[in-house]
Amino acid sequence: MIMSAANIKIIICIVIVLTVLGCATSAVYATGISTSVAQNNTKSLMDMSIEELMNIEVTTVTRRAQKLSEVASAVFVITQDDIKRSGVTSIPEALRMAPGVEVARIGTDKWSISIRGFNGRFANKLQVLMDGRSVYNPLFAGILWDQQDTLMEDIERIEVIRGPGAAMWGANAVNGVVNIITKKAIDTQGMLLSAGGGSFEQGFVNARYGGKINNNSPFRFYAKGFTRDRMNAVAGVADGNVNDAWHSARGGFRLDHTRGIDQFTLQGDIFYNAQGDRLDKLLLSAPIIQAEAARGKSKGGNLRLRWDRTISEKSSIMLQTYYDVVDYRMLTWADVYTESFDIDFQHRFPLFDRHDITWGANYRLYHNKVFDTELITLRPREQTNHLASAYLRDEITLIPEKLQLTLGSRFDHNDFTGLEIQPNARLMWMPNIYNSAWISFSRAVRTPSRSENDVRLNAQTLNEIPGASGLIPFPVLAQILGTPSLNSEKLLAYELGYRRQFTPQASVDIAAFFNDYSRLRDLSAGLPAFVASTAPHLVLPVNLTNQASGHTYGVEVSADSRPLENWRLQLSYSYLNMHIQSDSSLKGLDPTTGSAAKASPQHQVSLRSNYDLSDRVQFNLWLRYVSSVDFYSIPRYITMDTKLTFKPVKSVELFLVGQNLLKQNHRESVSDFIPTLAAYIPRGIYAGAQWRF
Repeated sequence: MIMSAANIKIIICIVIVLTVLGCATSAVYATGISTSVAQNNTKSLMDMSIEELMNIEVTTVTRRAQKLSEVASAVFVITQDDIKRSGVTSIPEALRMAPGVEVARIGTDKWSISIRGFNGRFANKLQVLMDGRSVYNPLFAGILWDQQDTLMEDIERIEVIRGPGAAMWGANAVNGVVNIITKKAIDTQGMLLSAGGGSFEQGFVNARYGGKINNNSPFRFYAKGFTRDRMNAVAGVADGNVNDAWHSARGGFRLDHTRGIDQFTLQGDIFYNAQGDRLDKLLLSAPIIQAEAARGKSKGGNLRLRWDRTISEKSSIMLQTYYDVVDYRMLTWADVYTESFDIDFQHRFPLFDRHDITWGANYRLYHNKVFDTELITLRPREQTNHLASAYLRDEITLIPEKLQLTLGSRFDHNDFTGLEIQPNARLMWMPNIYNSAWISFSRAVRTPSRSENDVRLNAQTLNEIPGASGLIPFPVLAQILGTPSLNSEKLLAYELGYRRQFTPQASVDIAAFFNDYSRLRDLSAGLPAFVASTAPHLVLPVNLTNQASGHTYGVEVSADSRPLENWRLQLSYSYLNMHIQSDSSLKGLDPTTGSAAKASPQHQVSLRSNYDLSDRVQFNLWLRYVSSVDFYSIPRYITMDTKLTFKPVKSVELFLVGQNLLKQNHRESVSDFIPTLAAYIPRGIYAGAQWRF
C-alpha cells in the first residue's frame, strides 16, 4: 500500500481535526477537581480525568516526587495502561509514544533510539535507567536495547525527559533521560499468566507470582520467554535472510520491606538471548573481510539494593547500590565481557522557609574485557574505569505556589577527560492551577567511551580515497582508530515550555528548545598504506577528532482529550531542525555526528485512540507518521497498530494485536559503524490470553 503526498496530508489533517474536536467536546463532560495522586495510582487511565493525569507524580527530573503539571522540564509519562492498550511487546516500541523520541527499528533485536536528533544504533547522548540503575554502556557509548527488558505488565511507568538531565544524572544525559520504573511488590500480588503468538511475534509466555513473607515484606518472582522471527534484507543477499531471529529467556524477583520510616528493596534479574547478525558484504568486500553471518548470544544479570528513609515530607535519605554483569558474543563483530558496580547516596532537607536542598554523591566502577574479532580490536584488551561525582540542587520558592527557581550542578570526574561541571537553572511560573510555564538553561557533556580511545574498527570498504582524484586499482579499507586525546562533547541547551489544562478532560503540553553543540566527534583521514596479502588493498586510517559543531532547534506538542467518557485521544507532534558544521570528507562513516542532520526525521506525528466499547471490550488504535530519513534514503511512512481486547470474565483477557498494518513492510533505520544488513520491518499479527488470579 503506497500513499501519495496528498493522502499523507489528508491523514494528518484528520488527526488534527479529531484532536481539536475531542478538546472541544470534552467541555461537555467536564467535572470538578478529582481525587488525590495516591488514589490515581489505583485507577486505569479511562477512569481518570485529564486533570488527574496532570497530577501523576514523576521523580526522574529532580530525584523526588513532583506533580507532572509542576515540573519545569519537558516530561512525558508512558503509563502501564498506555503500554497495555498499545500492544507493544518491548520497551523500545513503547518509547514511540513519547514526543521528541526517535525510535527506528534496524532488525528484530536492534533499534536506533535517541531524543532530539543524533540517532543511530550507537546513539550516545541518551541516558537510560531501569529503576534508577544506569544501563548506559561506557564501553561504546550507547544502549544495547536487546538487553533492556522486563515483564511488560510489571512496568508502572516510563518517564521520558527530553532535554539535558546532566545536573541530576551526570555525563551522557545530554539530550534526554529515560527511566523505566517497575511496580512495587505490593502492587503485583497474586498470579499472572499470559501466552500467545503469531506471525512475527512467533510465541511468548509470561508468568509472575506475588506474595508476602509478612505484612511488611511483599515479594514477587517473574519469568518470561519469547521467540521473534527474522527479518528480510533490503538488498545484498540472494536468500534475503538477515539472520536475526531472536530467542530470549528472562527471570527476576523483587522483595520490599518496610520498617517504620525505612523502606528496603532487593531486586534482581537474569537473562539469556540467542540472536544473530549478518554483515553487508557490499560494504565490506571479500576477501578483505571474511565475516558475514553468525549466530551469537548474550547473557547476564543484575542485583540492586536500595534503602529509603523518609524523615518528613521534605526530608529523606536514599542509598542505592547495584552490580551488573553481561557476556555478549556476536562473533561477526563483538566478543565482550563487562561488569559494573555502582553506589549512589542522596540526602534531601529543607533550609529556612524557601529552600529545598538535595545533594548526593556517586561512584561507579566499570570493568570490561574485549576479545579480538575480524572487525574490532581494542588495546589494551582489558581495562577498569572509574567515575566519581557529586551533585547539589536548591529549589527556591520565590512566590509560594506561583514562582519557583531551581539551581543545581553535577561535578563528575572520569578517567578520560577529568573533571566535568554540568550546571542547570530552571524557572517555573504557575499563575493558576490551569496554566504553567517554564524556562531553563543547562550545560551537559558526553564523555568519550573506551572504544573511542582504544578501538581499531574495520568500518567500510571504499571505492576511492576521499578527497583524492584518479582511479585506485585496489579496494580501500577505512579503518577507524581510537584517539586517547579525544575531548568531551559539549552542549548548551535553552528550553521553554507551556502547559494548559482547558478542562478536566482536555490539556496540551508544548516544549521548544535550542541546543548549541561544540567539540562534536568528527573524522579525519590519514595517509593510506598498502597491504600486500592474498587480497591486496589500501588501508585508510581514520582518526577521531572534536572538530565538528552545530545547533538544533525544534518544538514538541502533546495533546490529551476525553471527547467521551469511554474514549480517549492522545496526539503528539515533533519538529526537529539540525545544522551540523563539519569539514570532514568522511561524513558517511559517522551519521551520528557528521551527517546527523540527514539521519533523523524532521517531522513525527502520533495519534492514539483508546475506546471502550463496553465493560468487556476495548478497541485501541495507534497511527504514526514519520518523515523521510535522507541519509539512508528511507522514504516517509505511515503505519498503524491496533489491539482488540475481550474480557469474558473478570480474571481472563483475550487479545488480538495487529502491527504495522498499512504496508506489508517498510524501512526505518540502518546500522551505523557495524555494517549490518538493512532490513524491512514486517507487518505482523498476534493473539494471546492473560489470566490473573
